Parts: sequence; structure tokens; C-alpha cells
Amino acid sequence: MEKLNVYAAKLVPKNENFGQGHRACQGCAEALAVRLAGKALGKSVITVSATGCMEVVSTPFPYTSWNVPWIHVAFENAAAVASGVESGLKALMRKGRMPQRKIFVLALAGDGGTSDIGVQAISGALERGHDFLYICTDNEAYMNTGIQRSSATPWGASTTTSPAGKVIPGQATWKKNMAAIAAAHDIPYVATACPSYPFDLMEKVKKGARVHGPAYIHVLAVCPTGWRSAPDLSIRLGRLAVETGIFPLYEVIDGKYKISIDLPKLRPVEDYFRLQGRFRHLTKDMIEKIQERVTREYEKLKMQERMTGGE
Repeated sequence: MEKLNVYAAKLVPKNENFGQGHRACQGCAEALAVRLAGKALGKSVITVSATGCMEVVSTPFPYTSWNVPWIHVAFENAAAVASGVESGLKALMRKGRMPQRKIFVLALAGDGGTSDIGVQAISGALERGHDFLYICTDNEAYMNTGIQRSSATPWGASTTTSPAGKVIPGQATWKKNMAAIAAAHDIPYVATACPSYPFDLMEKVKKGARVHGPAYIHVLAVCPTGWRSAPDLSIRLGRLAVETGIFPLYEVIDGKYKISIDLPKLRPVEDYFRLQGRFRHLTKDMIEKIQERVTREYEKLKMQERMTGGE
């Protein structure tokens, strides 16, 4: 396996759509995810980026870390603007004002701009069938504005707006399954990914970009600042999220579910929690409650794979 990875690494493009000089925190897995996605897409791409960590760290006026056309839009409308860019490109090519060629349109936003205030624009764009790729870089809270909870924050996690206390021990709702919401629109391609598995992430970005119609990829992005974890543990934490079943990697291709990394036995969720300060307050009973939920959801995913014939 190691030899295969060394060979695959040699095939990774040297281009950097998302280049050096950005101001992301040490150990930011979100910056790594965006960099890998840029390598997979190549230079023929227009990126629409919502307000959030990646917008702030990459474009401190008058500088930018982007080496491709890049548009900053409001928190909630990355999908709407990407829809307009895609429609505009088609119109210009149809009228002969620019040559016919494939230009990828990428919409990029965090979990707040996706599963919260951006979900309406995303649903509309997916329903209309625009030919674009939407990537959510999910660090599980509004990290850029002070670590406030979002609908993607896991149950029990402590944030500034869902603090762990005696009455309410952290986040009181379960993480929204945004990938399943995207898949419910019957679009050609949906996937989950994590930069801790770089070749899997890049391959999924390539697949999503090449399908005809909308594609959605939900990426788990470890945030040392908000998760209160050591910066050098980001890759390990991403792998633990997958190995415990908390964030399984899978694809939904034309409605067929396929698990990308199906482990014979999941690790206990406690292995993942113990490395993060945001879960330090969890009691044994709370961890058991989460474990039951994770096990049930993972079995549900395996059942979807069997029922849809994706395995």
C-alpha cells in the first residue's frame, strides 16, 4: 500500500490554485482540503467562495493566495452566484463570444454557509440542475467569527454559543446530514471526503467536476483552534473520524451508495474524543449515547449501500 501511495503522490499535479502566503492557523485541515481540491481541478476553473475562514485567510487586501479566477460572495449565496457564472459561461459560448471549452465552476463554503444560511440557495441550484461542483469544508462551527455552533456541530460539542454547563452539556442537537440532503435532490454525484485521505479526496473532486450536472462534496476539515486540539494532530483526527464511523467516507453515484473505506470493525468513538478539548466534559453515559447513534447510523449507511446496489 505504501508503494502505491508513493506512486500516486508522483502523479499529483504540481499546480497550486490555492497557493502559499495565506494566513490559516497552524494545522488547518481546511486549507489542506482546498489546496488538494485545487490540484484536482486544474487551471480551467472559476471559484466562487463564500465568506468564511478560507475567504478571510486567503485574501487580505491587497493580497491573494488564489491563482485562478476567484469571486468572493456573501455568506449565504455561493451556490446562487455559481449558478449565475455557469449560466453566463453557457450563454457566452452559445453566442460565440468565447470558445467552446470545459470550464469548471466551483462553489466553496463552510458548514455555516452551507448547512445553515446557504441551504436555500444550494437546494435551488441542485434542483435546477446547474453544471457545477459544490464543496463544503466542514469544520463543525462558525470558526471565523468566534467558534459559534452551527447545525453541523456534533451533539455534545462545546462552543461559545453552546457551552458545556451543568444544565445543557454542549451542543443539544445532532449534526445535520447535509450530504444526505444533497443526495435527496437526485443529483448525479454526492460524496464525503477528508484531507486525511488525500488521494480519495482528489479523486472525488475529479469525479464531481466531470459529471454533467450538479455535484456536492462534503469535506470534514479539522480545526485545531475550534476543536481545541494540537495542530500536529489534524491528520490523525481526520483518520480517527473515519475509523470510528463518526464521519464515514462514501459516494452516491446516480442514487447508488458506495462506501469508500469500509472498515471491518469501527474504533470506539472515545478514541476520537479524547484528543479534543471541545469534548473534554463528556461523561461515560454521554459517550455511550453517541456511540449508539454512530453505530446505528453506520449500519444504516451500509444498508443503503446494499439496497441501492452500490457495493
